[in-house]
Amino acid sequence: MKYTLDYIKTYTEDFEPEIGIVLGSGLGELADKYQEFAIPYKQIPRFPRLQGVEGHKGQLVFANIVGRKVVMMQGRMHYYEGYSMEQVTYPIRVMKELGVNTLILTNAAGIVNKSFRPGDLMVITDHINFMGNNPLIGKNNERYGARFPDMSEVYDKGLVKIADAAGRLLNMNLRHGVYMATTGPSYETPAEVIMARSIGADAVGMSTVPEAIIANHCGMKIIGLSCLTNYAAGVSEKKLNHEEVLKTANEVKDKFIALIMMILQNVK
Repeated sequence: MKYTLDYIKTYTEDFEPEIGIVLGSGLGELADKYQEFAIPYKQIPRFPRLQGVEGHKGQLVFANIVGRKVVMMQGRMHYYEGYSMEQVTYPIRVMKELGVNTLILTNAAGIVNKSFRPGDLMVITDHINFMGNNPLIGKNNERYGARFPDMSEVYDKGLVKIADAAGRLLNMNLRHGVYMATTGPSYETPAEVIMARSIGADAVGMSTVPEAIIANHCGMKIIGLSCLTNYAAGVSEKKLNHEEVLKTANEVKDKFIALIMMILQNVK
């Protein structure tokens, strides 16, 4: 961690970010628009290198947005790419060390709740870890948090209220729901989606939950936002493909970015 931070701080100097954002598929435009400076992952010592999913770049972007100092991950690491859980979540620890106390996690997700529609935005109120692994397995670093961290309010209720108020001002019909994470990279089967619905999931995806677990362990305030890009298997007759995910994410990106901007204005 020391080598990572020492290198990043040669760029940041007196720039201390207070808010971190992990940008999901299609949201890289936010970083492109407000970027003050960026550091490619491949240049940062001990930082995982992005293997490349379409719709993701691989750099840390630093910016002032609506008066807030922000660091953004323009591209995330996914467990299905072969990274360890430690590698997937290492950037979240780095953000914490840089001074981040509020984390905005975004993703593209498949619809499990039949009352939701593609293009809806969902505020994550809770999650189900169905990845068969946990990033806190192994020796605990007490400097970050307790060995057995409480998970009863991972997604900060105050931030959920801020998102809801922002949605009303922007005339958005924000959904609330539970996000279930699976490993991927294969999409879920119809039977798995029925199971997900039966245990309380509203949307399903392949990211976010490991990051949320680590951020919670670090004591960060977290808000999770999902762009619901497609119906999960069996919810409709359509076959699933990544192109559809990117197409829907691109169609609603302006709405999604406007919501994030409004949240940034109101985060305490």
